[in-house]
Amino acid sequence: MLSRTADHLFWLSRYIERAENTARMLDIAYQTSLQPQSADESLQTWRSLVSISELNGLYGAKYSVINARNVMEFMVADENNLSSIFNCLRAARENARAVRGSLTTEVWETMNQTWLEFRRLLREGALARDPSQLFEWVKYRSHLSRGVTVGTMLQDEAFHFIRIGSFLERADNTARLLDVKFYRQEQAQVDADDAGHDTARDFYYWSAVLRSVSGFEIYRKVYSNVIQPDKVAELMILRSDMPRSLSHCITRMHANLKRVANPQSAETLRRAGRLEAGLAFGRIDEILAEGLHPFLDRFLAEVADLGARISQDFLVPSA
Repeated sequence: MLSRTADHLFWLSRYIERAENTARMLDIAYQTSLQPQSADESLQTWRSLVSISELNGLYGAKYSVINARNVMEFMVADENNLSSIFNCLRAARENARAVRGSLTTEVWETMNQTWLEFRRLLREGALARDPSQLFEWVKYRSHLSRGVTVGTMLQDEAFHFIRIGSFLERADNTARLLDVKFYRQEQAQVDADDAGHDTARDFYYWSAVLRSVSGFEIYRKVYSNVIQPDKVAELMILRSDMPRSLSHCITRMHANLKRVANPQSAETLRRAGRLEAGLAFGRIDEILAEGLHPFLDRFLAEVADLGARISQDFLVPSA
């Protein structure tokens, strides 16, 4: 496969996954904002969304205050924010158009229609009218795109590059979400120690974190109705049967990477395998003893390294 074709396939799937992940986080933040909370808690919720994507500087250059309306506009429709849902869906459609011949008609039409329909919804004021409904629509279109890809494409190199991009992006997002949410909760816990422990507040907080990765029902099935932070971390990091966990994403990414291996990708495969093994045989007590933040920092660095190596091995034209 030509490297430029692989590059387009890799990135179209990453952009679709990024749009879905952004919609998930925004929806949970919006739903949480409807519950009773202090002004400071509301501010921290919306600030964390900007921090997850490392967009504080870009956001601060345009908006003087952080609030729900500004953050949603910035993360959904801002054409200058390359990580906005608007730009992600546009980039996914443009990458798909560039490799139209490598996709089935159903995949192309789904990508194209998603972009056209999203623009129409924004023009008609869907974000201001009902943000949650718009976020559900974005998630649905991502699910549709993924389902059509799996259900209609030949499982050749094109298919594998699409899947590699999806799982790499999903792993990165889950790790960022965990890092920001656990850090915020640790800070909140310090403030709450003097005032007494609020079990109900903890339940709603961790429920929101789980729902952001479609993990609430899974958690209740695997563990119990009592939500504990260490169990949330275990589910989202180490459970290989949890579709959005770090372990599941890296395992699936590595499996697809092996299917497109070439003579120069041995080191990339070795590093992917080492990361997979660390998650497969890891224990949550060891991770927490090390510190969740250092662990996730290292994981994000390794994911970034894998992305760069995949680009070098497969996506950059040979001289």
